[in-house]
Amino acid sequence: MTPAVAYMRCSGVAAEFGDTFDRQQVSVQKYAQANDIEIVFEYRDAGVSGRLELEHRAGLAACLERVENNGVKLVLVESADRLARDSVVSEYIIRQFQKVGCKVIAASGGVDLTLGDETNPTAKMIRQILAVVAEFDRNVTTIKLRVARERLRAKNGKCEGRKAYGTKDELEAQVIKTITLYAKLWDAKRIAQHLNDSKIPTRMGKRWHAATVSKILRRQK
Repeated sequence: MTPAVAYMRCSGVAAEFGDTFDRQQVSVQKYAQANDIEIVFEYRDAGVSGRLELEHRAGLAACLERVENNGVKLVLVESADRLARDSVVSEYIIRQFQKVGCKVIAASGGVDLTLGDETNPTAKMIRQILAVVAEFDRNVTTIKLRVARERLRAKNGKCEGRKAYGTKDELEAQVIKTITLYAKLWDAKRIAQHLNDSKIPTRMGKRWHAATVSKILRRQK
């Protein structure tokens, strides 16, 4: 198997305790399993903007030091924007990995982000397009979340009965995403254990049980 390290980044405190790292981990593990790759270590930057350069990210700097000095020459990230959001910063970071002969693969699409250099403008253009598309998607998501919050605020004070789990607030929505993602790897009992180990309570402040997780998963189908 080909050894690799994974790099993950989230840009805010809410994301750190939500599903961001879980989602990234599932993505890179799925790609690794499909391509005979062994992830030997994970590097993370929590609460760090993707617009900051390498020297401001301890996790990414440690990742680069690892591939430069310890033989591993493959890094997996969930997507291009986990490496960097700004196209200039992205090119700067990618150039550092290119210098040490290390590949960086975006697991979500299997794209080699380090492919090509100034002699291969097509590869560089593809990387930059991916960064722009990722930023556009983030902006659309932000707008949709804002509209949803405004709609919920407009409904305050109305009696609409008990809301299904996942529709009450953004925290529950994050938990739903985590449950759905882990369902690809674990059964309901293991997911419930993970939620309890992570000290994530149910809506009533109690422990999770496999039956509750199974009910949520059936509703998502």
